[in-house]
Amino acid sequence: MALNYTKKTLNNFLKPKNIGKISQADGYAQIGNMVCGDQLDFFIKVEKGIIRDVKFLSFGCASNIATASVLTEKVKGMKIEEAKKYPWQKIVSDLGGLPHQKVHCSVMAVQGLQKAIADYEKKIKNISKNNNKQQKDVKKSIKKSIIKPAKKIIKKKK
Repeated sequence: MALNYTKKTLNNFLKPKNIGKISQADGYAQIGNMVCGDQLDFFIKVEKGIIRDVKFLSFGCASNIATASVLTEKVKGMKIEEAKKYPWQKIVSDLGGLPHQKVHCSVMAVQGLQKAIADYEKKIKNISKNNNKQQKDVKKSIKKSIIKPAKKIIKKKK
């Protein structure tokens, strides 16, 4: 049984956009489908809440590669909050349709991106938490080494 792929799907399969890795990515995710064996790795670079770069690696079929290619093109330059809500149906539409048994590839691509975004948000939360702890430590250190001794000196002079 031959699958009827659109020209857009074949073009994105044969000449995928944004394929590759991002060194020191802000967010990373790997996702796979145990039934068909496809796998996707997503890498994102984020600046000021906007996806500045996104790349993927694929071990999968034509639909797997084409859907990730379209998705990465669409979300590049998009705010994180918008990209998190990107609908898989839009990918299918942008490709001019997919064979019914291949629609799951668009769902997997979106889930992979969402997972990479979640990884990024987890890192940001941890950085923020560490910065707050460092600020508290600095304040405590200043209080202990500067403010307390200064108060003692002021008391002695009175």
